[in-house]
Amino acid sequence: MRVLLIEDYRPVRQALAKGLREAGFAVDATGDGREGLWYATSNEYDVIVLDLMLPGVDGIEILRTLRSQGREACVLILTAKDTVPDRIRGLELGADDYVVKPFAFEELLARVRALVRRNYSRKRPDIQVADLCIEPATQKVRRGE
Repeated sequence: MRVLLIEDYRPVRQALAKGLREAGFAVDATGDGREGLWYATSNEYDVIVLDLMLPGVDGIEILRTLRSQGREACVLILTAKDTVPDRIRGLELGADDYVVKPFAFEELLARVRALVRRNYSRKRPDIQVADLCIEPATQKVRRGE
């Protein structure tokens, strides 16, 4: 499963990218809004973790562009903007989830996994080859019973 991380604060970006990779995700990461928009519109991602306050192009503009192009990647906003109107705006513009900094990595990871499960169960059924079954939504593989 592919995750795009767009976060301008380098220590947070590096720690998140490392943690997501250790959890089994393929991660592209950038700290620049323009580059993040390029990644998001040039590749298919299961989840995009998006900061709102970015250099170049802000996160709201990235979200608007993705949704106007019909991109279906799940978007989790990760930001210091913590007011209720900020959260409502992000969700109404098409974000699937909204997490306020500071945050617990374990919770963020659980939310990313939940978005992946929802996305895969809706779009990608299990992969079956003979008696081997791959379940992308749960990241499980089984053979036979």
